[in-house]
Amino acid sequence: QVQLVESGGGSVQAGGSLRLSCAASRIPWCMGWFRQAAGKEREGVAYITTGGSTYYTDSVKGRFTISQDNAKNTLYLQMVSLKPEDTAKYYCAANVRAYCSPRAYEYNYWGQGTQVTVSS
Repeated sequence: QVQLVESGGGSVQAGGSLRLSCAASRIPWCMGWFRQAAGKEREGVAYITTGGSTYYTDSVKGRFTISQDNAKNTLYLQMVSLKPEDTAKYYCAANVRAYCSPRAYEYNYWGQGTQVTVSS
């Protein structure tokens, strides 16, 4: 089992910044951030592997940065230049399978989510 707890969400104005944190019971090889806006499917935002590989969906490239602190068992998502279209519930997820991907169904464990709301 991997237990995950997200924090750091909130309401900000467009152009603002937030840093999301995910406290994990352990850090598996692949961890990711997903988001789900109202009426939309869950979307892969970013992932990171312990080998240093990262992925970002096109809409967040240059604005979001995924990182992890293995000593603290914590995953982060630094979000800058936030846009209203970033509004969603953000989830931390862990993938214990061999293939790391931006697809939600590949992930085994999920946090409860933290809401990010960006106003214009």
